[in-house]
Amino acid sequence: MIESCPRKRMLLGITALGALTIFVLIAESHWTQQTNNTRKRIFRVEQNSTCFEREKYEIISECQPCTDFEITSKSIGVCIHTHYKEVLKCASGEMVTRSCDKVAYIEEQKFWKFESLMFVPALLSTISVYIRKNVLYKRMVQRVQRQLASSV
Repeated sequence: MIESCPRKRMLLGITALGALTIFVLIAESHWTQQTNNTRKRIFRVEQNSTCFEREKYEIISECQPCTDFEITSKSIGVCIHTHYKEVLKCASGEMVTRSCDKVAYIEEQKFWKFESLMFVPALLSTISVYIRKNVLYKRMVQRVQRQLASSV
């Protein structure tokens, strides 16, 4: 069916799909920004200290995943909720461990794993289409040669 479409219709369809994709990405990013601004993030805090909300604080340990032991033993309460923790030091000198959303380097690793896993099927699909095109081309040439040989 796609073989019967003229080149202009194909280009028009591809352009329309590209425009629709861009529109959906813009709309989705606009809606997610609005929902993130209206919702206040609540982070669980160990030792019921909220000094980081009132005072200036320094991040001692960036957001990192909790160990399996910390999660199962519940030795650090903040690890139960998001499985990530962050250590802060308030201006008063108090050390606080709080829960955090996601670890940037882990998310980046997941992204590149996904990209590489999607590259493999794309490459296999491209190779199979190329091989199929060559097989069909050879069949067409053979058919034309047979028709020419039978007409002479």
